[in-house]
Amino acid sequence: MTHWIIFPVILPAILAPFIVLAARYHIGIQRVFSIVGVLAQIVICTSLAWQSSDGTITLYQLGDWAAPFGIVLVGDRLSTMMVLLTAVLALFVLLYAIGSGWDERGRHFHALFQFQLMGIMGAFLTGDLFNLFVFFEVLLIASYGLMIHAGGNERLRAGVQYVMFNLLGSTLFLFALGSIYAETGTLNMADLAQRVTMVSASETVGIRIAAVLLLLVFAIKAAVVPLHFWLPSSYAEAPPPVAALFAIMTKVGAYAIIRVYTLVFHPDLDVTAGLQTTWLLPAALLSLAVGMVGVLAAKKLDRLVAFSVIGSMGMVLVAISLFTASSISAALYYIVHSTLAGAALFLIVDLVKASRENLEIKAQQPVAGAALTSAMYFTAAIAMAGLPPLSGFVGKLMILESAFENNHMTWIWAIILGASLISVVGFARAGSTLFWKAKTVDVSSASPPPAVLSYVAVGGLLTLLIAHTVLAGPIKDYMNATAGQLFAPQPYIDTVLGTPGKLSDGGKKEGDH
Repeated sequence: MTHWIIFPVILPAILAPFIVLAARYHIGIQRVFSIVGVLAQIVICTSLAWQSSDGTITLYQLGDWAAPFGIVLVGDRLSTMMVLLTAVLALFVLLYAIGSGWDERGRHFHALFQFQLMGIMGAFLTGDLFNLFVFFEVLLIASYGLMIHAGGNERLRAGVQYVMFNLLGSTLFLFALGSIYAETGTLNMADLAQRVTMVSASETVGIRIAAVLLLLVFAIKAAVVPLHFWLPSSYAEAPPPVAALFAIMTKVGAYAIIRVYTLVFHPDLDVTAGLQTTWLLPAALLSLAVGMVGVLAAKKLDRLVAFSVIGSMGMVLVAISLFTASSISAALYYIVHSTLAGAALFLIVDLVKASRENLEIKAQQPVAGAALTSAMYFTAAIAMAGLPPLSGFVGKLMILESAFENNHMTWIWAIILGASLISVVGFARAGSTLFWKAKTVDVSSASPPPAVLSYVAVGGLLTLLIAHTVLAGPIKDYMNATAGQLFAPQPYIDTVLGTPGKLSDGGKKEGDH
C-alpha cells in the first residue's frame, strides 16, 4: 500500500519535535532540516497534484478503518492544488526568513513553522469535519507562536486579539459540529453529503442552523467583513515572513467554504437554498470595498498590505458566492494569484523596514537598494491591484465574466471596478511617497542593502506571478476541470464510502492491504 498522501501531514509533524529536541541550539541544523523538509514537501505535493490531474481521487484510511467511522484523507484536484501552493509558498518564505535573519530573532521559529505547515496541509486534505476542526486548532496554536516571534508589546497585543477572535470561531465550530452530528450521526463529509438529503422537510432547522454557523466560522477564518477586525493588526504586527506565510491562512477559510458548500450543502439542496447569495455575496462585496478603501486610507505600509489581503479575499469570495462552475474556477485562479502577491508584498514591507525607523507612508530616509526594491514593489502592487498585464487582471476578468448572467451583475461589476480604481490610487500613492519623495530627504548615512537571499525569495514569488499570467490558459483549463469535479461530487462520495474493488470510475483507494 502507498502512504504518500499522508506525508504532507506527518513529515512536518516529525520534523518539528526533532528540531526542538535535537537541534534547539543549532540554528544551522534547524535551517538545513527545514529547507530539506519543505523541498521534500514540494516533490510529494507535485506528485499528488500530478496524480489527481486526470480526475483521480485518492483515499487514505488511517488505521485501515473504513469511512465514515475512521479518519480519512482525500486527494482530489482541489486539495492537491492547495497543498502544492502551500509547499511552494513555504519555500520562499523560509528562504527569506533565513536570508533576513528573522529565524534567529526568537526561539523555535523553525519548529513552529513546521507545525504550521502540518495544520495547513491537514486542513486541505482531511475528509472529515471534526478533523478539519482539529487542524484549525493546530493552525491556531502554531500561528500564535509565530506571530509573537521576536516579542514586543504591540506584537503580543495583536496576538492576543488574534487568538480571541479565532477561539470564538472555534467555539462556534464546535456548536456547528454538535448540531450536525445530532441531526445526522456523522461528520464525514462524503457521508454527510448523502445524509443531509434524507432529512425531512419538517426537521431541517438544526441542519440549517449548523450550515449558517459553519459559514460564519469559515468567514472568520477568511476575514470577511464585519468579521475581519482581527486581521489588520495581526498581520501588520506579525514578523513579515510570518505574515507572508499567513497569506495562505485566509485561503483555508475560502477552501473550507468551497469544499463544504459544494459537497455537503450544495446550491441545489433545499435545506440551505439561497444561503450563499443571501449572506455571503453582500459580505464579500463589502469586504472588497472596505479592504480597498483601507488601502487608500492606510498611513503605514504594513497596514496597507494587510487591508489589501482583506480586499483580495473579498474578490475571491464574490466569485465563490456565485456558486457556478465558472465562478469557482475564477475564484481558484484568483486564490493562487492573491496568495503569491500578498506574500510578496509582506516580504517587500520588510525590505523597506530594514532601512527606516518606521513604515509610515511619508518622505523618509531612502530605502537601501531602492532601485530593485521599488521595482519589486510596483510589480507586486500592479498584480494586487489587478492592472494588466499580470495575473490579477486576468483573474479579475474571469470573475467579472462569471458574474455576467447573475441577477446582481450591476452591483458586482460596479464594486469590483470601483474598488480596483481605489486600490490603484492607494498603491500608487504609497509607492511614490516611499521611493520617489524619499530622494528629497537629506540623510548622512545609508543602510546596507538587504541580503541577496531576501531578494531571491521575493523575486521567486514575483516570477511565479508572471508564470501564473503567461500560463493562464492551461491553468484556467485545470481550474475549469477542478470546478467541474466539485460540482459532480458523486465520484468523491463513492471513493470515500465505496468498498475495495467497487469504487466509481476515477476513484483510487490508498491504504488497502
